[in-house]
Amino acid sequence: MRVLVTGGAGFVGTNLCRHLVEHGHEPIAFDDFSTGFRRNVLGADYEVVEGSVLDDECSRLVRSVDGVIHLAAIPSVPRSIDAPRPTHDVNATGTLELLRAAAFADAPPHVVVASSSSVYGANPTLPKREDMVCQPMSPYAVSKLATEQYTLAWQRSYGLGTLAFRFFNVFGPYQAPGHAYAAVVPAFVDAALSDRPVQVHGDGEQSRDFTYVGTVCETLRLAVERRVTHPTPVNLAFGTRVTLLELLALIEERVGHPLEREHGPART
Repeated sequence: MRVLVTGGAGFVGTNLCRHLVEHGHEPIAFDDFSTGFRRNVLGADYEVVEGSVLDDECSRLVRSVDGVIHLAAIPSVPRSIDAPRPTHDVNATGTLELLRAAAFADAPPHVVVASSSSVYGANPTLPKREDMVCQPMSPYAVSKLATEQYTLAWQRSYGLGTLAFRFFNVFGPYQAPGHAYAAVVPAFVDAALSDRPVQVHGDGEQSRDFTYVGTVCETLRLAVERRVTHPTPVNLAFGTRVTLLELLALIEERVGHPLEREHGPART
């Protein structure tokens, strides 16, 4: 299969393109390198195209493939609070343009999109279930809710084969630690390996349902291969709860010594 991977130079996208090649597919990594990294695709044995999901080039590619796995987004809750408009333009409008191109292609591709657990927001119930009311608390979460709902609306309105996954705290290789919006696993590991104090927001008792990127890649591949559809979003998660303090204990076990910790205010 020819599979377009938007955000193909990002953390999940890089892992996914390599996984697709290993399983006999022909991925096209499409990325504007605003949050993805050129180094991730240097020497890649698959096609790499630079561009934005808001460009006509993306629509052209959508119409030329068998499947689309749509990962491109401006990620991070804190980043969206700092810059809500770019987050909306890429995450919501970019998805709309991609779906429009897919629906009116001569041979519509199957479309799998990445949403986020952040759509649950202020809903306190654990574990999260797909039938819960979404109460997004940030512009990022709202944009991801729009992403998944546009995807399902295109399924109902135009008969496009689609599937929307809600990702939960994905971690693994190629996840960048060195920026203000870094996810917690690479940030903690980087500090531990660099002998710096680990920065903990709040008391560390907040929990996450961490998901390994290899599991995510396998699930995405199977979904696009089998052209799986579902009328509602699907949690790509396992219902686990790991606190940040438990995560730190696991890292300490791996590095073989205690880590210095600096607790600061909770994130917005």
